[in-house]
Amino acid sequence: MSDLFSHHGDTLLRELAPLADRMRPRNLDDFVGQEAILGPGRLLRRAIAADRVGNLILHGPPGVGKTTLARIIAGCTRAHFSSLNAVLAGVKDLRAEVEAARSRLERHGLRSTLFIDEVHRFNSAQQDALLPWVENGTVNLIGATTENPFFEVNKALVSRSRLFRLQPLEALHLRQLLQRALSDKERGYGNRQVAISVEAVDHLVDVAGGDARSLLNALELAVETTPINDKGVIAIDLAIAEESIQQRAVLYDKQGDAHFDTISAFIKSLRGSDADAALFWLARMVEAGENPRFIFRRMLIAAAEDIGLADPQAVVVVEACAAAFERVGLPEGLYHLGQATLVLAGADKSNSVLGFFDALKAVRTSSRQQVPAHLRDANRDGAAFGDGVGYRYPHAYAEHWVAQQYLPDGLQGQVFWQPGSLGWEGQLRQRLQQRRAAQLAAAAETAADQAEVLSHSPAEPELQRWLARSAVAEGERLDRLRRRFWQSSAWRRHERVLILGARSLLWALDPLEQTPEGQVVISVNTPEDEQRLRAQLQVLDALRQPEVVVGLAGLEGRFERVAGRQIQLPDDPAAQQQWLQQIITLLAPQAELRLLHSTPLLGPVGGLLERGGLSTDAPLQRSLERLAEAETDWLQADTINPTNLLNEPPWQLSRDSWDEPLQLELQPPMLARWFGVDQPYGALLRRSLKPAAQRRWLEQQFQQVLGTALPQRVRHTLLQARRTS
Repeated sequence: MSDLFSHHGDTLLRELAPLADRMRPRNLDDFVGQEAILGPGRLLRRAIAADRVGNLILHGPPGVGKTTLARIIAGCTRAHFSSLNAVLAGVKDLRAEVEAARSRLERHGLRSTLFIDEVHRFNSAQQDALLPWVENGTVNLIGATTENPFFEVNKALVSRSRLFRLQPLEALHLRQLLQRALSDKERGYGNRQVAISVEAVDHLVDVAGGDARSLLNALELAVETTPINDKGVIAIDLAIAEESIQQRAVLYDKQGDAHFDTISAFIKSLRGSDADAALFWLARMVEAGENPRFIFRRMLIAAAEDIGLADPQAVVVVEACAAAFERVGLPEGLYHLGQATLVLAGADKSNSVLGFFDALKAVRTSSRQQVPAHLRDANRDGAAFGDGVGYRYPHAYAEHWVAQQYLPDGLQGQVFWQPGSLGWEGQLRQRLQQRRAAQLAAAAETAADQAEVLSHSPAEPELQRWLARSAVAEGERLDRLRRRFWQSSAWRRHERVLILGARSLLWALDPLEQTPEGQVVISVNTPEDEQRLRAQLQVLDALRQPEVVVGLAGLEGRFERVAGRQIQLPDDPAAQQQWLQQIITLLAPQAELRLLHSTPLLGPVGGLLERGGLSTDAPLQRSLERLAEAETDWLQADTINPTNLLNEPPWQLSRDSWDEPLQLELQPPMLARWFGVDQPYGALLRRSLKPAAQRRWLEQQFQQVLGTALPQRVRHTLLQARRTS
């Protein structure tokens, strides 16, 4: 009887649940957004499919899918799954879950996964109580938090967990969710006739600001409170949508990431002489309720640290503005905040402080306000998520200024401050316009290199040792070549990387180290190469092993980076273009193609002549010199350089060439290849040295120097290409 009532109660709860809860995706195929960490081939998706998730902490703003993703994992795992909410649970509840998990493990060998929502709400004692059981594997932890786990979660728990940062949903994703809610007959409003105008949809999506829960709550309010018209339709227009969701929430916490990131962006904008960006970040802090005294303190520091004797009056002006603010208070004191900001950013006293209120209006109306990654505070989790990476320090450049992006992506080109034509700011007017144009150009050029870093994994010393051993095994010369091949790579941890035509693991070592939440795929030319590389990879954990495939057929998904050395191309130009088109289909937008081609510059006879010590008559000497020239032409014509395929648009190319001197130790197998009747080089010898006696004499010369080093030079060409369309 109790089971009957329990089932009835669960059914009733599902029917009465809010729309946002009813519409939660039930599997990964239904999950919308977060492609950077959940797309095909990404580590998290592969881990879920393999039931190898391990300890996991998901963090990001509300309504982006943290709890939903945890529920999807629960549906995919063979482990027992249970959940707690840190707001309601205490140490007693934790101990009960741990004891049950230990019992399941001992009696049935069944693993347990514990999901803790709002994990940052646990105090230090509660988190410490959980740590030993996570450490010894009694439970796998999945935590969800809106706060920065590096700041709010026990460091020991963080160090034992993979971290994934979920992003606000894009407008496209929100529209998909809204349409799904309107058409779903089981969980949404598919059984009702709901007509919603385009303007209403645009308003709901815009004001939701990337929060799916906010969007669906607003839709539910609009549908449930709108009466059916005489046509039997629930008609939702712009006015109803505006009543359902009126104001965008400014996500800001005075002790967490938003506080530190925003003040960091504010100070860096002042240092970079970008008045527009400085006013925007000031407006965001004011709108979110930041203490103005804190802002004035930071400006007083900036006046001395970044302005200094270049304008000794800056600190005086800020101090005067701070004193004036204390006397006037809010809201009129906003004028003094804005005035001090403009002075530090390069403006003199003027009524252009009114530009601050344009920035304040932008905070209230713009949809995307995220701090660009290179402006975020890098002191706390920069190593994990790349926060602060790519920031250009203005003092390192001429005139203590450099063109770079300070405003969020969605506000590039927005102007908040228009300097007047008189006085000091009139002199600044033209320079400001030039700098604004330069910053727009810089933001456009670097957009592809400043993508968000969305995940972090614990250190893996075993993997590091394996990578180091593998690099050493390839030899010092090839290891130097590997480092030059990958230098200047702007890695992202969740990238998918494809290595073309590999004969060893050398070129995959850097991707394996730098993309722990992505995937490395190694394409080989023969099944023998595949078998050999797979044997070398057995020492790695299954989730960290790169996928080894023969050829390119059957590869799924897109790759952010494709690389290879000495790619073997067919002789036929049409087949070469077909190969290139196949590569293009595998490239993600703005993906990088990196190819290294190495061409010998000296053949055997050329090396022998350069080595010296030959004693022969003049006619034979001239024949050998002509043969050396023919060798060089033959070597360069014998290999097809794939970089020549990319000389035309739509490729953005960067090419680097250098020569490497080598010493080639002469061994008997080399002579067998060179002088063999059925060898290509043997045919070249027969064409160049007609008398057989000359060829026998030349072979004797090589026989006499077996075991010694023959000079050689190789020309390396490294090409980096991005598709511009």
